Amino acid sequence: MLHTNPFDDDKLQEECGIFGIWDAIDAAAHCALGLHALQHRGQEAAGVVSYDGEAFHQHLAQGKVGDNFNQEKVIKALSGKAAIGHVRYSTSGGNSYSNIQPLFAEMSFGALALAHNGNLTNAVTLRRQLVARGSIFRTTMDTEAIVHLIATSSSNQVVDCLLDALKQVVGAYSMVVLTQEGLIGVRDPHGVRPLLLGQLGDKYVLASESCAFDIIGAKVVRDVEPGEMVIINDKGVTSMKPFAPVKQRFCIFEYVYFSRPDSHIEGKHVYAMRKAMGRELTKEKPVAADVIVPVPDSGVPAALGYAEASGVPFELGIIRNHYMGRTFIEPSDQVRHLGVKLKHNANRGVIEGKRVVLIDDSIVRGTTSKKIVEMVRDAGAKEVHMRISSPPTTHSCFYGVDTPERSKLLASHMNVEQMAEFIGADTLAFLSVDGMYRAVGELKRNPKSPQYCDACFTGEYPIDIVDGDEITSCNTIKHAKLA
Repeated sequence: MLHTNPFDDDKLQEECGIFGIWDAIDAAAHCALGLHALQHRGQEAAGVVSYDGEAFHQHLAQGKVGDNFNQEKVIKALSGKAAIGHVRYSTSGGNSYSNIQPLFAEMSFGALALAHNGNLTNAVTLRRQLVARGSIFRTTMDTEAIVHLIATSSSNQVVDCLLDALKQVVGAYSMVVLTQEGLIGVRDPHGVRPLLLGQLGDKYVLASESCAFDIIGAKVVRDVEPGEMVIINDKGVTSMKPFAPVKQRFCIFEYVYFSRPDSHIEGKHVYAMRKAMGRELTKEKPVAADVIVPVPDSGVPAALGYAEASGVPFELGIIRNHYMGRTFIEPSDQVRHLGVKLKHNANRGVIEGKRVVLIDDSIVRGTTSKKIVEMVRDAGAKEVHMRISSPPTTHSCFYGVDTPERSKLLASHMNVEQMAEFIGADTLAFLSVDGMYRAVGELKRNPKSPQYCDACFTGEYPIDIVDGDEITSCNTIKHAKLA
């Protein structure tokens, strides 16, 4: 099989988005729309669980939201005024039906459904302990450990059971939990992954990003704070902070790439942050050029900022085909090579004979950048310079991002000059760590107490990696069969 989105395949991938709504007519339909807006956070699978006051209803499916929640009979079967949903991106070995969220379980206090964005770094340890105590796992997800911890709590109150579970986990998480009593949203104490509270009329909603509110006409109330639990029920919204306070370390890569550019997260407009990264990149790494060309689509805001600051014209020098499906079966290596152009094609009219600056948000394995540079040269570019609107990605993420193992990250074993030679660019330069921090409103990175989680750039992990290489970055435990 050939992936027809070869450029996207060489990106760091967020592994899920979550959504929840309480006491609203057509809750499942609103949930499906919210998930559609969050589709960029996961395209492998989607699920919705609804509650009608008497029973829970569930629809889980592999594939995109629009392919699985576009029929009236599906939405009609998800009856009730409350619903939660999840979109998932999975790594190799994790894309099975049993791993689709939300997870649903019957408990002593009643039933619940749970959807999780992030990663537990002690999931393997927890799993071993739970299995030794008699728990039976049906998935390879770290999220299921939370369900078992809830089930084995000595309390009979849902909030207390959830807190008992969360106080035993280590890692990054934002999650929504649907019970018979209400909707719960919670973020880990460091606040690595995003979660927002919104309002639709007098009803409340939760989502990973504000763009999920926009699509249903809801308004942002605020971000759920790190270490905060919000409980939404017929009485309104109750907030509690049951965890010991720690330094906030929101994932800075949400501003670089993961979040949709039209979202507002942690009080910041993502699009504005990305343009600012482009402006900072111009200040730090200028180069004589005739045209600024973004790598679509993620490089567009930074390229606009770079062009504005440099005074060099911005042009769509690479055109993306948005109508090609994800994969096709190819008969030969020659066709496989040609498949690169199924998704992107150089716009020769604005590139030929020009000194081109290509702007992208990151370099992971480097295979994408190499193909892009080659494509632009083949279109007649006189020079090809590449500028990246984030620092070199040198370390893997263990907090909810699908990152290759460190040895496969180009910047982990090559310096900038070697990377430039590998991708075939005349020059290559990255935004500095301090430049990235300036773009998001900080004077610079505080080395003693960093303001964000930037471990993929610095190797400084704010949360203990308890289980090391036994976990992946996509909710999935590598070694699911544990003794």
